[in-house]
Amino acid sequence: MLADISLEQIIVVLAYLLLVVYLGLLGYWRTKNATDYLIAGRQIHPFVMAMSYGATFISTSAIVGFGGVAGLFGMSVLWLTFLNIFVGIFIAFVVFAPRARRMGHILDAHTFPELLGRRYESRFIQVASGLIIFLFIPLYAAAVLIGGSVFVASQFDISYTTALLVFSVIVAAYVVVGGLKGVMYTDALQGTIMFVGMFLLLIFTYVKVGGLTTGHQKLTALAPLVPPNLQAIGHRGWTAMPLFGWGDTKYNLWWTVIGTITLGVGIGVLAQPQLVVRFMTVKSRRELNRAVVVGGIFILIMTGVAFTVGALSNAYFAEQGPLMTGRIVKVLDAEKNLAVLQLVKQNNAGGWEDVAGKTAPVKLYGESIGQMEADGKPTEIRQGRSIAIVYAKGTADEIIPTFIKSAMPSWFGLLFLLTLLSAAMSTLSSQFHTVGTSIGRDVYEQITGQHGKSTNINRIGIILGIIYAVVISYYARESTFIARATSIFFGLCASAFLPMFIGALYFPRMTRTAAIASMIVGFVITAFWLVFIKAQEAQTIGLVQKVTGGKTSLLADVPNWPVVDPILVALPISILTAIVISFFTQPPSKEHLDRCFRGVSS
Repeated sequence: MLADISLEQIIVVLAYLLLVVYLGLLGYWRTKNATDYLIAGRQIHPFVMAMSYGATFISTSAIVGFGGVAGLFGMSVLWLTFLNIFVGIFIAFVVFAPRARRMGHILDAHTFPELLGRRYESRFIQVASGLIIFLFIPLYAAAVLIGGSVFVASQFDISYTTALLVFSVIVAAYVVVGGLKGVMYTDALQGTIMFVGMFLLLIFTYVKVGGLTTGHQKLTALAPLVPPNLQAIGHRGWTAMPLFGWGDTKYNLWWTVIGTITLGVGIGVLAQPQLVVRFMTVKSRRELNRAVVVGGIFILIMTGVAFTVGALSNAYFAEQGPLMTGRIVKVLDAEKNLAVLQLVKQNNAGGWEDVAGKTAPVKLYGESIGQMEADGKPTEIRQGRSIAIVYAKGTADEIIPTFIKSAMPSWFGLLFLLTLLSAAMSTLSSQFHTVGTSIGRDVYEQITGQHGKSTNINRIGIILGIIYAVVISYYARESTFIARATSIFFGLCASAFLPMFIGALYFPRMTRTAAIASMIVGFVITAFWLVFIKAQEAQTIGLVQKVTGGKTSLLADVPNWPVVDPILVALPISILTAIVISFFTQPPSKEHLDRCFRGVSS
């Protein structure tokens, strides 16, 4: 509650915000030209670069959004942590970063679209890439804004709308003026706070659930409490992998966890514009090598803790969460006191009546507290605990904030508030900086020909991107939106940008035409799949329902396809398009390739 926040706690938050503003101003004072504003002068320290990369990569989307998804789906989400480290750190830093850094220097590229445009000698690629980034990064930014705003609203007992507006204004204040130097300075601070906060969260969580072994044993024993709708799509418990197979809806969860969550985000990280540009901020390959260990440990703690705590929150809620009252409609395990309750409430006359449509699998506590008539016979009223947040509020995005508020000491709530503020602000600042440079450097300069004069346009683009993201955040808050929006953007970047990015760095024979075709094919197939095939997104958009008279997907009658992520279809076709067209079109000139690949492996 806001009234419970002490003066000391308010002072800590204000001191943090003032320090962030100071670092933004420091970036402003040290920004002398476009190179400073766009890529931090190419002189960033490896620790700052690694922390900035990690803090940009990991946001409230990972902590609140995917942590909440782990609360629903369980430990299987940890496969994303493995891919984040192996692909997002090791492959990115060892395979992609050295060549991207060197080629960026050689071609004097200041943004990801500019690197692609100059490698393929195509203004169209730079402008089109810039427009895609400008139009779709705000979707990802909205996911981050929602995650941070939900926790701020919960912690201070203020409205979500107020938290959203205050949050957005603070981020805008230091991104607009400080450029990438200001962003990366604040990222380093925020990444350090995030690391400490998440490490302590892991320790406190295991204390709350009885220790490492006991906590996992308790979570495993709760498997019968998996809600029927999740059991129907293959959920076998919070410590088990979903049922694997094809051709039946009972395999849907596996394709969601592995296809959408793990592959969509785990592979899409390689083509994230706001991350690739960080490779171009250091002066040599040695700085990149030194950043690998820091980045790997950071990602392990950030995502590994969030997903573990999300799953373990079920064990906490089943023992110490709010009591739910109802009549038993199904016994799940008599020895463990696990049952399904039809939730009930007392009416004005003091009697009990059903809460329409509200059932919950629970662990029973205590004796009968009353009786009511049900189906023509007396029925006992019992109380029990479950993953109450899912049933009481109906959104996975509130699992982590509710767990923190109910299970952790008040002082930790403040520390975690700073952790989430840091996670959100570090990612948002990078996203909005990328939005601004895309519309300024990659679109405005290329169309008008006024090169090097777009700093003010960049800042206008940042403001427009923030407004766009705030509007999305205000209207789109259904359950799991954070994780879905993140997966959509990461998958879109992979399908549209990854084949031509790999070709730019490793495939000299790849041509301008092939790169353009690959980008268009990846983008179009992803868009088509989201609008017409992937059921959850198609239902939100609503076009299929209007065309078919009620279906949520064109493949609604075919098992599994409506939950298959676009990346599994769009990325292979995009790669094949790039390869085939490259061998049927005129290769780039030898002089241009010699320039692009001069010393790129060094």
